[in-house]
Amino acid sequence: MLLTAALPGLAATLVPPGNRNATQPPVPYGSASRTQALNTTYEAKYRRVLDFLRKDGELRAKIAAAARQYGIAPIHMVGAIIGEHTYNVDVYDRLQTYYVKAFSYVGSAIAFRYNGESVTDFVARPQFEECEKVSDSYEIWACRERIWERDFRGKTVDGRRFPDDRFGAVFFQPLYAGQTFGIGQLNPLTALQMSDLVHRVSGLPKLSADDPGQVYRTIMDPDLTLPYVAATLKTSIDAYARIAGFDISKNPGITATLYNLGDPERRARALKAENDRRRANGQSARLPEENYYGWLVNDRIEDLEGLFK
Repeated sequence: MLLTAALPGLAATLVPPGNRNATQPPVPYGSASRTQALNTTYEAKYRRVLDFLRKDGELRAKIAAAARQYGIAPIHMVGAIIGEHTYNVDVYDRLQTYYVKAFSYVGSAIAFRYNGESVTDFVARPQFEECEKVSDSYEIWACRERIWERDFRGKTVDGRRFPDDRFGAVFFQPLYAGQTFGIGQLNPLTALQMSDLVHRVSGLPKLSADDPGQVYRTIMDPDLTLPYVAATLKTSIDAYARIAGFDISKNPGITATLYNLGDPERRARALKAENDRRRANGQSARLPEENYYGWLVNDRIEDLEGLFK
């Protein structure tokens, strides 16, 4: 579906509800292999997390409250949670299990490091000096991710070879490679990025990369992590309006897609650049599109909306 994108200074173009793709985009191999290893199916996992949300009115109330704080509809949070537990890991049976898991990280000895070097020492290298010009946690860590991609990923620096992998996977997965945690299945780097926004809006303590136990407890504790889920979704909505000229607030499949993929500002810039080229060639702009994860959210929207009726 094609529309003319909003021009600078004008209201963002509304992305309508529903999927742009007639059929679900391919599901990555990693998700398929995890599901097969657990001897289950996507549909079974979807039904399990949907039933969990239907039965737990306390959790639904917490989701609605967090969504109000950040000025988003709760369907965006539900979409992210449903997608994560359908394609990532299975949901626990009870909300209480998440609280128990959260406290298990208090005082733990985990650390954010790679090959003996802590991430705080790593980002003190001179290559990251430009990141010190900003003060917000989101901008700081986004800057550090860009420097990692540009100067370190897959390269040899000062005689040391660095992995050809994401910054978050190299330094912020000390427990299980590629693993996310909690009801919102957040990763530690996303939590650190959202720290200042959550502190301002919800009044929660700021997070530090020097205290991984606090970060993991925050991710696992539903009372602490739901504001981070809401903040992450709000950040994506704002980025697409500000950068790409699209209002995605009425399409939870798009916000779920960005929650799954991460780095919404880079993706918004890429979409804007593509649409600038299209307009220069006399073509209409392309709307944001959902991936396999967001496609499910839009496809099952009646189920999800029913949670709050």
